[in-house]
Amino acid sequence: MPVRKMTIPDAVDIKSLFGEYDRKSKYLQDKFDVRLSIIDNEIWIKSDDIDTLETVKSILGEMVEMNIDGEVTEWPEFENLVEHYTSPSQLEIAPEGLYRAVKDANVLLKRIKPKTLGQKKYIEVLQNKDMVFSVGPAGTGKTYLAVAMAVEHLKAGRVKRIILTRPAVEAGERLGFLPGTLLEKIDPYLKPLYDALMDMMTPDRLAYYKERGIIEIVPLAYMRGRTLNNSCIILDEAQNTTYQQMKMFLTRVGFNSKVVVTGDITQIDLDRATESGLVVIQRIVKNIAGIGFVYLTEHDIVRNALVKEIIKAYDLYEREDEAKEKNPQRGI
Repeated sequence: MPVRKMTIPDAVDIKSLFGEYDRKSKYLQDKFDVRLSIIDNEIWIKSDDIDTLETVKSILGEMVEMNIDGEVTEWPEFENLVEHYTSPSQLEIAPEGLYRAVKDANVLLKRIKPKTLGQKKYIEVLQNKDMVFSVGPAGTGKTYLAVAMAVEHLKAGRVKRIILTRPAVEAGERLGFLPGTLLEKIDPYLKPLYDALMDMMTPDRLAYYKERGIIEIVPLAYMRGRTLNNSCIILDEAQNTTYQQMKMFLTRVGFNSKVVVTGDITQIDLDRATESGLVVIQRIVKNIAGIGFVYLTEHDIVRNALVKEIIKAYDLYEREDEAKEKNPQRGI
């Protein structure tokens, strides 16, 4: 049986490399049908397939490099690393490996680094374009990275305020049944934006910024009639905007402002007769200089692996359903 041997540097902690109960080692053995033997500071890889041996050796090599750099390989990142080597399209983009491709990428707030190739491109576009549209499924970091960019700009003094907004489509039918003022009724729909901010600053600092209007978190309807200068403005869940709402929002932008629009066009809550503003805008402004589009995919999901599989399953189901609608005879 063919064998590959790797010598692990003394600086690498084998336990942290493979995780509790050698979970990552077991995963690799099951995933690639190989045998891994760890003897002192050596890893022996055995398989009947030469290509598989090289693949597993490359994955282990990246894991070792991350460990040496002081990077903790959490389980979602580990799965992304493995998927990179099992996805021809991803491997073609970065044949040197996932970690090596993103390790020298730009960071936000001196600590937030891209974990995927798509996120690396997203951060680059955020830092180089005044208006960015980020489209992709849940869990790809669309909102989180946009908020990080906004906080970085605020702390550096490049802008004077951050404005985060969302359409409250689901709230439309239920607002009359909820207690409290209009803002209190809509507040639950804005909570994901609070969550991202809370991960980047203390509650006291966030409260201070909110009290002074330095950070605003408001429903999209409150944007009408305003001109927003010296601001980072983020429109989240933009797939639920109408054509007119998107036009209204984009024309609020003033001088020295940056805009990020995020959304997932596979999760549109508008009625079928209403076309999403996020879908339409891609056709309208695609050739305007200073505007960037970033399309994230399931390869960029850094949540539970089940999320990735669920999105793939829904995508397959919807494509099959669409094919049946176009050709009813196939469903018989």
